[in-house]
Amino acid sequence: MITAATGTKIRIEYDDTPVRQFMIASIFWGIIGMLVGVLIATQLGVWEANFKTSWLTFGRLRPLHTNAVIFAFVGNMMFAGVYYSTQRLVKACTASKLLSQIHFWGWQLIIVAAAITLPLGLTRGKEYAELIWPIDIAVALIWVVFAINFFWTLARRNEPSLYVAIWFYIATIITVAMLYIVNHLSIPTSWTHSYPIFGGVQDALVQWWYGHNAVAFFLTTPILGIMYYFLPKAAERPVYSYRLSIVHFWSLVFIYIWAGPHHLLNTSLPVWLQSLGMIFSLMLWAPSWGGMLNGLLTLRGAWHKLRTDHVLKFFVAAVTFYGMATFEGPLMSIRSVNALSHYSDWTIAHVHGGALGWNGFMAAGMFYWLAPRLWKRPLHSPAAANMHFWLGTVGILIYMLSMYVSGITQGLMLGATKENGTVLEYPNFLDAVTSTKVLMHVRALGGLMYLIGFIMQAWNIWKTARGAEKVNGSVEVFVAEKTAQMSIRGSFVNAPVIYSTLLILFAAGWAALPTAVSGLCIVGFLGTAAAMSMSVEFSKAGWGAWYERLLANALPFTLLTTVAVFIGGLVQIIPTVMVNTAGNTEGVRQIPYTPLGKR
Repeated sequence: MITAATGTKIRIEYDDTPVRQFMIASIFWGIIGMLVGVLIATQLGVWEANFKTSWLTFGRLRPLHTNAVIFAFVGNMMFAGVYYSTQRLVKACTASKLLSQIHFWGWQLIIVAAAITLPLGLTRGKEYAELIWPIDIAVALIWVVFAINFFWTLARRNEPSLYVAIWFYIATIITVAMLYIVNHLSIPTSWTHSYPIFGGVQDALVQWWYGHNAVAFFLTTPILGIMYYFLPKAAERPVYSYRLSIVHFWSLVFIYIWAGPHHLLNTSLPVWLQSLGMIFSLMLWAPSWGGMLNGLLTLRGAWHKLRTDHVLKFFVAAVTFYGMATFEGPLMSIRSVNALSHYSDWTIAHVHGGALGWNGFMAAGMFYWLAPRLWKRPLHSPAAANMHFWLGTVGILIYMLSMYVSGITQGLMLGATKENGTVLEYPNFLDAVTSTKVLMHVRALGGLMYLIGFIMQAWNIWKTARGAEKVNGSVEVFVAEKTAQMSIRGSFVNAPVIYSTLLILFAAGWAALPTAVSGLCIVGFLGTAAAMSMSVEFSKAGWGAWYERLLANALPFTLLTTVAVFIGGLVQIIPTVMVNTAGNTEGVRQIPYTPLGKR
């Protein structure tokens, strides 16, 4: 414990200006993104809603909708939560106010550039990676600015240990940078066009390694960090289980990165990769539900507050939707289930359960909690906040249920065959589309209800902030004398890391090596698991002390996190790019071609 005798007392004033800026931007862009979503949902049932204008057609507006919701709405919300919680968790002001402003205005300019180029049809044509290459470079640069500011703040911290929310923020920053850079490697041909350096099945693998993990590490891990900070604050209860949070973090960041190939089931992707993606997707059930239960059980002893506390309503519903989405995702990765759900509206229901229920409700709860603290005034209308909650909840349910019915109907019709089993019952794809036209109207209604709820929140927070005093939080802390921190070598050469490495190597050997050798790998895996269990049982204090020392130094922790997320990508991408090429495929004749296709 830090006392006046062992440290120096100082007063810290936090910089909450970027928190207010990102929060307002998130609400603004969220309404824009949802408005576009309602418009394109209407177009699916009423084609005239494109107003006979090319840049308002579904094909132009759909990528604008997804980018606005993911990067503008959730992105700004994430930055607001990270800037607010990090300062308080490390008891230090953000390292650079200049970098914070560059980050904010740079991100908004990127969003404006996307809002202009996508309706004009300037796109790379890849899911969640549509932006043209000059904007991609800007995204990478602004992300580096964010990373520098974040890690610089950690280096200046006055709190000796890193709290669980910081772990998830670190994983987010490292992994999103890796994913975005690799997937967006391109050869420019003009200011608005480029070719990806990967091609064919390799390009598909890299794209969905990125696409799935953009959901994992942009829409999930940072929001989990926000959950671990704001949910206990709102409930005024400690996190249910610190041990469970450790298991949740490390298993999630290690397993998630492997699951991308489940988007490419029943395609030309090598079968071993398809199976690998499915297996790791099913493994995600455990850490995902562990995190969900850790969040919900934090409310033990505080459930009575749900009747009156609008913030907790949003948080509990958000965590519940997280549990639903992370149960459904692995379920849809099973090959037989995927054959029904893929290319149907079932997938649309799934992703909107996560986006509207998990991300949207976490954002709403966080904004309602932050507004009175950022403007030093009680929320203008708790009743309107409660109305927002019920409008949003009913809207999500209407949206998802209509898309479940539509999706399963489409899946059954597209796979139906005549009596002999060789001729499709509905050979015309439009038959499956037109059969669900009424449900498209229902979907638009659900989305409209959710949008109205969010507009109510914008009004409520505007009324709260109007004429109110902007305040920055402050705290008095005792700064302890610096103590010896764990070295990088010490963070890797220790029992937990060695045992984990052996388990991964034996598991990889069992999967990849010939049968005669794989049996030895199984024995090695079981033996290592038994030895690890005994080590934990007889040296609990040693394992706990090592982890606490690890949390006292951000660099070794960041390096271990980087290794954990790199492994899955390396195992998947390198063999596919290096081995599955025409030059290594038996029977393929190598013919040199010129750029014009002539020999």
